Amino acid sequence: MSGRSNDDADLARYQRQIVLGSLGLQAQRALISGRVLVVGVGGLGTHAVELLARAGVGFLRLVDDDQVDLTNIHRQALYDESDARASLGKAKAAAMHIKQINSNITVEPVASRLDKDNAEALAEGTDVILDGTDNFATRYLINDVSVKTNRPWVFAGVVGTEAQTMTIVPGRTPCLRCVLESPPPPCSDPSCRSVGVLGPAVAAVASFQASEIMKILTGRLDEISPYLLKFDVWTNTLQRIDVRRTSSNADCPCCKHHEFEFLQP
Repeated sequence: MSGRSNDDADLARYQRQIVLGSLGLQAQRALISGRVLVVGVGGLGTHAVELLARAGVGFLRLVDDDQVDLTNIHRQALYDESDARASLGKAKAAAMHIKQINSNITVEPVASRLDKDNAEALAEGTDVILDGTDNFATRYLINDVSVKTNRPWVFAGVVGTEAQTMTIVPGRTPCLRCVLESPPPPCSDPSCRSVGVLGPAVAAVASFQASEIMKILTGRLDEISPYLLKFDVWTNTLQRIDVRRTSSNADCPCCKHHEFEFLQP
């Protein structure tokens, strides 16, 4: 789905954003030129990608092989009951709704699951990766692609009412494997589903993700978060872990030795 080009008249819609001291006209033009790979357009992905679309990020590649279900609606933005009734593919439905929000941008829906065979190809031509997944196996795959291709990514996850997020910029910050060398043991799917998830927790951490993506696209790397941020919107608790100090893994197999085992056949 291609959009028309942004000219100076189109910039007027971003006026309230452009006047921010932390952004400005040059940064807005950088957002318009920005290209983001969104892996998963469920709860995290839909909230974050809507914010990026409204901010004027010029190209969004949406990767998801799932269909919209009524049980998604309580926590996933963009979709409505008609999408669920039609069992529309999430990538296609999200792209359709995004184009109604901002017709100037280009949205590319990909009805597929990111895996070791297509990950690098899907990342090609993008500047940054947004994690909208719900499992650590895919996140470690994204981490391998990020380090191998020198492409930043923003991790996030939500369980129950608690959320966490961390920004990874290869060569500048620790990678995911510096902080957690191996994926945690997988839990059975019914147990994961039984925990539940609160919509506001999803929206809150997706907002952090979108902000970090905007910093990266506008070259504000000195302003990205140095923390693994954990917070619970129900108990009102917040924890900031400075990964620069806690990740002393100088022998990280990924970013130190460039062993990309999650990309291996």
